[in-house]
Amino acid sequence: MSEQPRRIVYVIPTLDQSGAEKQLALLATGLPRDRFAPHVVALTRGGPYQQDIEAAGIPVTVIGKRWKADVGAYFRLKRVLHHLQPDLVHTWLFAANAYTRIALGKQPRCPVVVSERCVDSWKSAWQLRIDRWLAPRTACLIGNSASVIEFYQQHGLPAEQLRVIPNGVAAETGAGMTHVEACEQLGLPPESFLAGYVGRLAPQKRVQDLVWAVETLRQIRPQFHLVVIGDGPERERLESFADAIGCPKNVHFLGHREDAAAWMTGFDAVGLASGFEGMSNSLMEAMGAGKPVVVSDIPANRELVTHEQTGLLVKLGDGVGFMQSFRRLMDEPDLGPRIGAAAQSQMREQFSVGKMIERHIELYDSILSRRH
Repeated sequence: MSEQPRRIVYVIPTLDQSGAEKQLALLATGLPRDRFAPHVVALTRGGPYQQDIEAAGIPVTVIGKRWKADVGAYFRLKRVLHHLQPDLVHTWLFAANAYTRIALGKQPRCPVVVSERCVDSWKSAWQLRIDRWLAPRTACLIGNSASVIEFYQQHGLPAEQLRVIPNGVAAETGAGMTHVEACEQLGLPPESFLAGYVGRLAPQKRVQDLVWAVETLRQIRPQFHLVVIGDGPERERLESFADAIGCPKNVHFLGHREDAAAWMTGFDAVGLASGFEGMSNSLMEAMGAGKPVVVSDIPANRELVTHEQTGLLVKLGDGVGFMQSFRRLMDEPDLGPRIGAAAQSQMREQFSVGKMIERHIELYDSILSRRH
């Protein structure tokens, strides 16, 4: 008699179009169905990835949490988990990680795997205390980079519970935009140099450092343009900043775009100036598309980028350094294609979606075999 597929329940705050949600969708839809039966629970609301998950035949339950401390949502989640009777629960991000482990009780009937996706320096002392309090109810905490694991170990989580599983980069699908098409969309001449940023406009991302690079570089290379794709609380301030320093014609804020991946192929380079990261999906996607990247020299980025081999590293907060790196890419025509090709090869060989799924399956099998 063949063994029944193991029931895996994934719990995440939302299914919005963001990094953790994308990785969950890739993992859940990529699991072999003869071995695993996934079910996704969105704690607060659904979102764009709900359609992709349901199209793959995976059920989605939305709990409808409305407040930080929502007692009704807690009991609804508890009932859903009791009804589903999972063999393993895998939670993502702080709210889902905390609510789920509390709902399952001090001695959960199934192992719980927790995913943290960033060096969460934003967490307050009480949130870190909750992480430590719930550690005994956790089979494993997954970080998507070594820097994430180091952060949680420094904050008191036991080393034997921690494991690195990097994000996976999906294979490129479709041709995307050409450089000329991207310039036409922006109303720019084809000889323009397009540096792209794709991501949330939040203080952590330090997009202002990239805007400073535009202001200094446009004086000597007026064909240089920064294309910003994404939205967030910093957008209005960044637009005002670009206007105040006199470079609004060289910085293009496109907002949230469903076709961000298509724009990526039209860029000449991609920048990321973040102060902290886990493992940036947009950086990995840029490297997977063969684009030369210019990124802040922080631990998570160094796990992906080797200076002058798979990208260019710039000291954190150094707007002039970003300018100089972009200028190198403009003035040294062989540099961009060389490091872009090396980055693309690295993504295909070490960071594919298939490898990410395999690593999770190995972890699930190890935990479930210990349980039985």
